[in-house]
Amino acid sequence: MTGLRERLVDRLTRRAPSVVEDPALARAAVALIVVPAPDAILLIRRAEREGDPWSGQMGLPGGRSAAADRDLLDTAIRETREEVGIALRQSELVGALDDVAPRSPHLPPLMVRPFLFLLTRRPTVIPNPEVADHLWVEWKSLAHPDSYRPFAIRLGGLLREFPAYHVSPVPVWGMTERILAPLVELLTAD
Repeated sequence: MTGLRERLVDRLTRRAPSVVEDPALARAAVALIVVPAPDAILLIRRAEREGDPWSGQMGLPGGRSAAADRDLLDTAIRETREEVGIALRQSELVGALDDVAPRSPHLPPLMVRPFLFLLTRRPTVIPNPEVADHLWVEWKSLAHPDSYRPFAIRLGGLLREFPAYHVSPVPVWGMTERILAPLVELLTAD
């Protein structure tokens, strides 16, 4: 899509993100990293770990806030550096997207704030042990209507369907889908 970068800046700087202020929720942040040639977003596949409710799922670099973090932007920058070896700069920040919290009582009570960064080139990804794989998903694939369709998974003995992006070997669903879907809608609406 021509003008994706300009559209991102224009549309994100003209809106105020929805913020979740709930002291009962732990705080976390993720980074949406957008690169050119072709326009793409970095997704990671989380490593399989016992006790991790998001084990093996596709996601975005990020994690929980630490006491040393000044704010959630600091969290997103620190976690991205730790998980994928990319040193983001505040000058690359376009803005924040709407806060997202899990809808399932089976997931940890936390709020995630997504931050979008525009980089001028595709950086080298150096995953740490928390990251099993990574993928640069082209914007045109993410925005293509055929990529967004239901995904069925067995949870708690029940077969359930969730909206998902089918742009990688593992469907992108759950909180990551809930972060990406409004962004795709915002950028494709005329």
